[in-house]
Amino acid sequence: MKSKEHLNLYHYTFVQTAIGWAPAPAGLHVKLDNGETLAAEFVAADTLRLRISRQGRFPDRPSEAVCAAWRPEAGDFTVAPEHADGAAAPAAVVLANAALRLRVGLAPFSIEVRRADGSLLLASAADASGRSLAYGELNDAFALVRRCAPQDAFYGLGEKSGSFNRRGRRFTLWNTDVLNPTSAGTFTAHRTSDDPRSCNTGVEFDPFYVSIPFFYHHPAGEAALAGFFVDNPYRGEFEFDDHEVYRIGFHGGAYDEYIFAGPAMPAILARYHALTGHMEPPPLWALGHHQCRWKNYDEAGVRRLAARYRESGIPCDTLWLDIDHMDGYRVFTWDRSRFPDPRGLIEELNDDGFRMITIVDPGVKFEPGAGNPVFESGLRDDLFCRTAGGAPYVGQVWPGKTVFPDFSLPEARAWWGRLNAEHVRSGLAGIWNDMNEPATGDVPEGAMRFQRGAAPHERYHNEYALLMAMGTVEGLRAVMPELRTFVLSRAGSPGIQRYAANWMGDNLSRWDHLALGFPMGMGLSISGQPFVGADIGGFAGDTHAELLARWYQAAAFTPFFRNHNCSGHRDQYPWSFGPAYEALIAEAVRLRYRFLPYLYSAFIEAAETAAPVQRPLVYAYADDPATRDLNDQFLCGPDLLVAPVLQAGASSRAVYFPRGEWLSYEDGHRAAGPALRTVAAPLERLPFFVRAGAVVPLWSEIPATTKGHHPELIELLLAVPEAEGEWVSVLHEDDGLTFARREGACLRTRFTVRRAGGHLSLEIATEGSGYAEHRRKGFTLRLLGGESLRGAKLTVDGRETALDGLRLTDAVRRVEFLGAPGSCPA
Repeated sequence: MKSKEHLNLYHYTFVQTAIGWAPAPAGLHVKLDNGETLAAEFVAADTLRLRISRQGRFPDRPSEAVCAAWRPEAGDFTVAPEHADGAAAPAAVVLANAALRLRVGLAPFSIEVRRADGSLLLASAADASGRSLAYGELNDAFALVRRCAPQDAFYGLGEKSGSFNRRGRRFTLWNTDVLNPTSAGTFTAHRTSDDPRSCNTGVEFDPFYVSIPFFYHHPAGEAALAGFFVDNPYRGEFEFDDHEVYRIGFHGGAYDEYIFAGPAMPAILARYHALTGHMEPPPLWALGHHQCRWKNYDEAGVRRLAARYRESGIPCDTLWLDIDHMDGYRVFTWDRSRFPDPRGLIEELNDDGFRMITIVDPGVKFEPGAGNPVFESGLRDDLFCRTAGGAPYVGQVWPGKTVFPDFSLPEARAWWGRLNAEHVRSGLAGIWNDMNEPATGDVPEGAMRFQRGAAPHERYHNEYALLMAMGTVEGLRAVMPELRTFVLSRAGSPGIQRYAANWMGDNLSRWDHLALGFPMGMGLSISGQPFVGADIGGFAGDTHAELLARWYQAAAFTPFFRNHNCSGHRDQYPWSFGPAYEALIAEAVRLRYRFLPYLYSAFIEAAETAAPVQRPLVYAYADDPATRDLNDQFLCGPDLLVAPVLQAGASSRAVYFPRGEWLSYEDGHRAAGPALRTVAAPLERLPFFVRAGAVVPLWSEIPATTKGHHPELIELLLAVPEAEGEWVSVLHEDDGLTFARREGACLRTRFTVRRAGGHLSLEIATEGSGYAEHRRKGFTLRLLGGESLRGAKLTVDGRETALDGLRLTDAVRRVEFLGAPGSCPA
């Protein structure tokens, strides 16, 4: 059953004619019949920016999404009228460069964007009477209606529930404290019980914590995609449920959109990242296993937890403390009755290879005259959000009555940064930003205003978490300038990847929530946030043994890997369900650590090129229609295909293999795609597969922690291809902690595999100046699926040798298998 219409366009006034146009320094200006101006400009050869003024003005900076350092490069273009046959007056004006062509129809007003080859990116719609629906306004709101075909696919928009392909649904962009009945009730109250979005714990509830108005349009039957980013931080509506049109609306702000020609998803995402900024490479330890629990730990309890991990042999890098570590939930404090010596505890844990992270909420306890320095300094310097009447806005969160920093003010962000800097002087490794939608409890958020009361809540609501993260990172960099920062945020908006990772908030200990995390994670990944993950085991509710084991397996190749659950529910530590399940979970964690060299290299690639760590298959196989609706499997980096088990009691599952050869990590069994096959998936196994031709770097020895782990040997897992071709893989190595890699203190090794008939070669080329902690002296080589090489002669740099125990020193440049029996298919 359809829900109440989000965008009721009946009262909107749509522009019908363009009454004049003129070339502009970077493109084209078109005067509209509502008195406003459409500005079109090329900001890159394959990227077009469209804006429409508000009250005759174009905002200089609609949001904090676009990097301040970014500069457009318009390049060469032409502006020319287009005449209908025999007509004296032009019917349209055309802005074009070598890659794109914008056609603005004058009467009726319309917008069409095509690539130079004629393929369509965008076409505005009209109603049955021919009335233009290209751009309409109602008070502070605006709306756009565009054409599409019934089988077109749409992806993106950040953190969204349901299918990875957004087709057939409507979405709201408004950061929401999902499990809070007051904030979620805004979106559930008007829905009928048979609407899947009527329940905030359902797997189709919308909206969630992270709102990113960036999406892809994938026309049916085509490999080419187009990308669209609306730079607007206000509440937005995207409706993809109509057969012939899709609708976009925002409740305030100006229309400002970037259109990316692509046509491949990687090219679109790279352009989006050029605008909104790349993720900084995280510290290596942040890729390890994290243990978190909302629980009233004390120092002795934390020590027992750390000791239990080391005794169990289960790797763990980071211990987290939730809100109960604070004094009355006052931010930047410790409960000294439970934590009399935080610095000493953190130092002790660090000696054992653990980092520690604590939660920091934006809500500051409202307690005039109580001597709370955070409250008093913020009040004194007028750094809290106000109401329209000028008083500090007061909400109701964990400390009780709370006020909220006005992060729209640079001086408030700087103040918050100093508070964080002082907080981490105890030795904390990073900061966890929660409740930053902003969550205000059962007090409505709308009365919270920004810019000392001058700006409405709607302007900064979706950006609140981004602005908070900006201040947090500024503080961390001040106190530890040589170290990479790590901040985890619940909420976010475009650009959040520059400052923080995101986890997917308060999920539930249910099979359907385990499954929900994969399309949601892939959606975030292609929306510009590479560092994402869901709470292992589920945050709220009671998990059970099989669910926890499968969740650990499924999460082993997701970017963020943290066990976290709620106070008052069953324990879900790796050992909570007995030795048999502890062994299964330990194996999943060890698998994660074994692949850390590969994962770290994928993170470096994400930071440099925007390629996601967790990738939907359509990212690499947009020409394969079967990849559009895959929700339960993904690519980890370029070379691993992961197909987790997401159902209770399952011992097998169907896996779709895209084109090429894929080898089971478990036994080297080979599958050729495109094909759908059923594979075995007993409880002790995560089905995942290595792309033939890939060289995957692995740690041979599994450390208890990444701290100080710089092995002398890296294992190379070569997935032997049977088909002829060439494949390239990359290993990146650096100190994993500092910014020294920026100055070249790293090593990058390129592995090139070539197969021609019975001849297989591996070429190894390393560049870089190295780094002080580097200990690697070479590689060991292991073949996966090497049956076709039986009987082949193995040479290393031309010298014949044996495969058993083969060790490749750093000087080795070429490994060859010559004269294998038979020949390989082309």
